Amino acid sequence: MEIPHYPKSRALTMADKPLLDLLCSDVQPRISELTFAGLYLFRNAHDYRLSTLENALVVHGKGYTGTRYFLPPLGGDIPKALKIMLADGQSLYGADDLFVQKHLGVKEIQCTELRDSHDYLYLREELAMLPGSRFHKKKNRVSYFTNRHEYTVSRFSREHIDGCLNVLNKWLDSSMDGAGSSLSMEMEAASEALKSSEALGLEGVVVIVNSSVAAFALGERLNRDTAVCHFEKADPFMEGLNQMVNREFARMLFQECTYVNREQDLGDMGLRSAKLSYHPVELIKKYLCHKA
Repeated sequence: MEIPHYPKSRALTMADKPLLDLLCSDVQPRISELTFAGLYLFRNAHDYRLSTLENALVVHGKGYTGTRYFLPPLGGDIPKALKIMLADGQSLYGADDLFVQKHLGVKEIQCTELRDSHDYLYLREELAMLPGSRFHKKKNRVSYFTNRHEYTVSRFSREHIDGCLNVLNKWLDSSMDGAGSSLSMEMEAASEALKSSEALGLEGVVVIVNSSVAAFALGERLNRDTAVCHFEKADPFMEGLNQMVNREFARMLFQECTYVNREQDLGDMGLRSAKLSYHPVELIKKYLCHKA
């Protein structure tokens, strides 16, 4: 397909959704970053910008440490676009194993595995059913919650926005480093996701306790057989609620999908332990690549 030409990089906008949806659908990405919503919601946090090169769309970004990079090009002549970008001294972030094997298996390109950025991939049915002894502790946490609260679970809709924003504020207040920039950026992205869910094509679930939203999760399709959960937040003072909303997201949504991608842990050891405790079927590796 012919991609509109941008002579200089420009900011990502909502108007780019149709093009990016089409390009991402063609790629069938495995990494969680490559959806329009994932890019748009973190456009400020990562200063995402678009340019074109060899009829490929290139997304430029910036890490939390300020390091500049570009994501795997979409459409067009990917090998040529990569060659030009890497020869210019720029770094590629987000290449997975398949991309590295297909496009970067040459000696002059150095690829470094980024453990903190690996995506956690789970069987959706396991998250929904919590089967067998491996998930015994998770089932106990869900039972702890359900035995102590009158609750309902619903699909997220606009009527839940204010309640979900209240949950976000509780979550931020309870975070020990709540003033940290990455948490503030996540708060901003999650807030916008709730308010713009329809335009972005996001789906979600909410857990309601005593007529108030106590937890929510939002996500979308990543590829033909995988959903991605972008945000999951719960009242931090209700034990078992995190396990409950995790289960309900997998049980109620994207039932045609085999997998759920629950994104990365960003090096947070507590989050890493929690994600590993759900027994991922794969860690989708991501690499930072540059000219050696």
